[in-house]
Amino acid sequence: MKVVALNEKARSGVSKLIASSHDRPMDVSHVLPWGDGVDKTKLPKPFDQSWIAGTQYWEQLTPAQRHEVLWQETARDISMFILLEQTIPPLYMGYINKYPVGALSQEVYEYLMLFSKEEIVHTLMFQRYMKLAGLKLYNPPENLHELLTVQLPRMPTEFGVSCTLVIEWMAELAAMYASQSDNIEPMTRKMFYEHHVDESRHIAFGRWVTESYLETAPPPQAEQLRQTLRGLMVQLTMQFTYNPEIAEHVSFDFPVPRDNAERIAEVRGSSHNIALNERRFAPLNTWLKKLGVL
Repeated sequence: MKVVALNEKARSGVSKLIASSHDRPMDVSHVLPWGDGVDKTKLPKPFDQSWIAGTQYWEQLTPAQRHEVLWQETARDISMFILLEQTIPPLYMGYINKYPVGALSQEVYEYLMLFSKEEIVHTLMFQRYMKLAGLKLYNPPENLHELLTVQLPRMPTEFGVSCTLVIEWMAELAAMYASQSDNIEPMTRKMFYEHHVDESRHIAFGRWVTESYLETAPPPQAEQLRQTLRGLMVQLTMQFTYNPEIAEHVSFDFPVPRDNAERIAEVRGSSHNIALNERRFAPLNTWLKKLGVL
């Protein structure tokens, strides 16, 4: 029996993803107009999508402080992409090297290779953007780095693909929801769009792998994957909604200190953020409900 077994429809779909990856490879040197620079006088996302928008803490900020907060939140989002995309290649190549020749179907084998290559290229693009914009990297979210580098390599391949799918899909939904308005800083908007072109293929692959596994795995193993994804969603939703590290990156006294658990919980649980998460993460949540995860 093949590892990461896919039905014929999924195998055909992965073959198309492979062809698309070969037809449109990303070139870091030319994917963005690097010479134009990043215009930080413009917005990287709308004001109403700040982590603290709709709360009393947003009202305490000056217009200049609000502008700075949006750029720092964007720096954290890009840091999340870099963290994820520099850990996926060793994870996926580890899966490839774990099994004997022929254990993985040719489609899955080749796409894991392409997936890894594309993530390396994305990491280089994001790092170049951060340097150009003068933004500093944020630390990995609590427990996420250990999941990607220690726990997932020990789990079945389908678990690794499913977990990275959920992380990538959530990050992708948040980035695209925030960045594609006409008034968004041009380099930022284009960067997230070009990244989306590749990520849409990665998401399709992850969905096929997850759906196939839940359809065919013995009930205890299928439920174990569901439980793993449930716990991951809780953690990711909190992190994407608000990251306390921002207090250490802004140039002023942030109204939500990193060590103030009560204020952090207030921000994460604000009606504004709950409504925002329902809108931007709707495609992912709908899919997870269909699979019995949520």
